[in-house]
Amino acid sequence: MNIIFWIIVGIIAGFLAEKIMGRNHGLLTNLIVGIVGAVIGGFLANALGFAWGGWIGSTIVATIGAIILLFLLGLVKRRA
Repeated sequence: MNIIFWIIVGIIAGFLAEKIMGRNHGLLTNLIVGIVGAVIGGFLANALGFAWGGWIGSTIVATIGAIILLFLLGLVKRRA
């Protein structure tokens, strides 16, 4: 059940991040960005002492991480 939860949260977070950042990706890219974003967001939330749980909290943290990821990828892409 846990892996299904992360897949759903990853897809939602990746989708929200791409809409916020004005990008256009497919479902698989949204999943990857969302899951990597969840790792980044979770790391930052723990470092800052935030403890958000449940569907909504996890989606918010993953979306924030995914936005950070897309922002950093955009910076790297511009330099190349």
